[in-house]
Amino acid sequence: MALTDIAIRNAKPSSKAFKLYDEKGLFIQVTPNGGKWWRFKYRFDGKEKLLSLGTYPEIKLTDARKRRDEARELIAKEIDPSQTRKATKAAKEQITKNTFEIIAREWLATQMTSKAEKTQANILRRFEIYLVPWLGKRPINEISAPDLLDVLKIIQAQNKLETAYRVMKSAGQVFRYAVQHRRLAVRDITSDLKGALPPHKVKHMPSLTEPQEIAELLRALDGFTGTLTVQVALRLAPLVFARPGELRKAKWTDIDLDAGEWRYLVGKTNTPHIVPLSKQAIELLKTIQPLSGHGLYVFQGGRDAKKTMSEAAVNAALRRLGIDTKEQICGHGFRAIARTSLHERRDIDPNIIEHQLAHKVPDALGSAYNRTKFISQRKEMMQTWADYLDELKAGAKIIQMKINKT
Repeated sequence: MALTDIAIRNAKPSSKAFKLYDEKGLFIQVTPNGGKWWRFKYRFDGKEKLLSLGTYPEIKLTDARKRRDEARELIAKEIDPSQTRKATKAAKEQITKNTFEIIAREWLATQMTSKAEKTQANILRRFEIYLVPWLGKRPINEISAPDLLDVLKIIQAQNKLETAYRVMKSAGQVFRYAVQHRRLAVRDITSDLKGALPPHKVKHMPSLTEPQEIAELLRALDGFTGTLTVQVALRLAPLVFARPGELRKAKWTDIDLDAGEWRYLVGKTNTPHIVPLSKQAIELLKTIQPLSGHGLYVFQGGRDAKKTMSEAAVNAALRRLGIDTKEQICGHGFRAIARTSLHERRDIDPNIIEHQLAHKVPDALGSAYNRTKFISQRKEMMQTWADYLDELKAGAKIIQMKINKT
């Protein structure tokens, strides 16, 4: 006899589960805690099976019968409804695990760990602002090149062409990661967008290259009257030409004044690096040692000794001196000054310079970078460079520096 809604509603739980049967294999199971579960019993390949169809009253009698009939239609076509359901569930899970946002975050967490925290944060921020709102929830294999281009044009319309290129580059890395790890994607769609955006000019960090300009800059740095912390940072930057973030985060534990060396991990590559310290650099560090030598950082924050000085402190100081940090020189520009002057004007072997700048310089043996390579020449170069800067600052005759290249 077929079930009725009244019979189902009036069914009271007992100490043991019991069943109320409908027709064609459909029944409802009443559990001791009062739950009412729809089940469909059927045979497939000679085996008896059960298929869950939901719970009452969420699934009413008419809905349960409809689901039963759909399952019976599959059986008539020699399709097991239980296997179909499992396959459908697996497909949904596969899509959920392979949305662009999920894969992008996985790529960032596993493939970008060698990058500086700031770099990782910038990439994540660009994803969250420019890509996730439009493409984040979509399966990565369903995103086409035109879809991505539409998003990039939104960024371009905000007059952020360079950002659009950065976003496209990162998106391409995510697609390649998805292909390599069998995450539905079959190719990097950004290869189809070559030339789709207007060309953009790469903005190089401003720097000075003429000896007279460098001399004027050095004199200006000596005339800065701000805090001792920023004074020393400004004057030390041309002598060590480390990246601004690396200089700002310099730790006393990494500095050996007796040996004349500063050893630290390069933020961009997480590789060990050695900066030979000239006599002038050592004297500057000794000047600030009484102030910050008891703490962790050489250049402590003004309000919190446990933090470093502000990221903008050096550029702010340059602007106070009347220097245009966009057109003349910025904190990063001291590296360019050294690189250009040492090679083009002082005839120093580029390999020595590049190693001191902690750049990757592949050699015949395939070695990209060795912290101790050319170390004796680098020590000589750093001292000669510091002496040369003193000569320029003092207004002496501009002379050629000679470094042993072998």
